[in-house]
Amino acid sequence: MPRSVAFLRAVNVGGRTVKMEALRAAFEALALDRVQTFIASGNVIFDHKARDVAALERKIEAQLQKAFGFEVDTFVRTLDEIAAVVAHPTFDGSATTEVVGFLRAAPDAAGAKAMRAMATDVDRLQLHGRELIWTSDQRQSDSVFSNAAFERALKVRSTFRSVSTLRKLLDKHREEA
Repeated sequence: MPRSVAFLRAVNVGGRTVKMEALRAAFEALALDRVQTFIASGNVIFDHKARDVAALERKIEAQLQKAFGFEVDTFVRTLDEIAAVVAHPTFDGSATTEVVGFLRAAPDAAGAKAMRAMATDVDRLQLHGRELIWTSDQRQSDSVFSNAAFERALKVRSTFRSVSTLRKLLDKHREEA
């Protein structure tokens, strides 16, 4: 069974508060194994037998809607997929901001072109399959970019995590895989 992470969009922000115990219980109700949460920003680690990850994401989203009463976009990746994107040579520590955007699906050609057009000398953007790699010479909070801006350009749902958070997650959970 692959050890995977569900990255949840907009959990514990904007008044959408979810206790980690309740989040774990919602995942366990789906018969997912070894469920753990990591940081209260919507990262759930678990084992599963699903062959269709998109169907698993929809199943988790339906369970979270039922449990918490609001929509929670869910992006499932294996620990190996996370390790591969974090190992991207762009993430060499030279940028002030290093972020991964987990996308619902790889953007179409028009979305990819729109994303390339958004890049600047300060904010560098690359696609890596279903992930958006964003490095910047300024703090993320100082950037003109936002999750909503990326979603409009790419025409796909997304959620973002810092590379430092992803490395901590991998350090803690890779041994368990």
